[in-house]
Amino acid sequence: MPRKPPKGYFVQGHFVAYGSEEDAELKRAAKWDAERSKTDLKKQSAHLQTVGEQLLTLKAPLLQRLALPDALLDAIAQAKRIDDFEGRRRQLQYIGKLMRQLDEGQVTAIEAAVAEQHRGSAAETQRLHEAERWRERLLADDTALDAWRDVEPQADWQRLRALVRQARKDAEARPDAAPGQAQRQGRAYRELFQYVRAALDARADSPLA
Repeated sequence: MPRKPPKGYFVQGHFVAYGSEEDAELKRAAKWDAERSKTDLKKQSAHLQTVGEQLLTLKAPLLQRLALPDALLDAIAQAKRIDDFEGRRRQLQYIGKLMRQLDEGQVTAIEAAVAEQHRGSAAETQRLHEAERWRERLLADDTALDAWRDVEPQADWQRLRALVRQARKDAEARPDAAPGQAQRQGRAYRELFQYVRAALDARADSPLA
């Protein structure tokens, strides 16, 4: 009797018999690729979910600049109004689903906007700390006024000196705080900080800065 041909399949013109070592290797590779694809999809989905949640923190000008689909914008606005934990969680999942409908360019633009806002927030925090240091320096040493000229050459010197003098007087007249309580500061102390911060912000926004 003629011998039956082996059963199998062709891969790129090459015959692979069922049950052979090559068949087993190809099946293992196919299974690995499938599992890897599922893992990659899960990672991508989780990433888009995170990016979608970050949209809730974007300031209005940045959000408007992105020109996102109305459905996504409505979902973001609704999520901001939800206080219930479970309801908010489900709404965020819905935002993640809408995120998967965006193309790669739109997702990249969102990530860039989030990074831009983060850089701005970091710079603002840095200026707040700088303003605090300048206030303490101005209160501690009269020569700090000369150094302040580098920051604000056209300063309102009369007002600045008045704020410094009044803040010092308030500090001298104020009783020491009780243990465990923060020292209460006067109005001039707070206004001095606002003055210094405004000058630092103006310098940062100047095209010559």
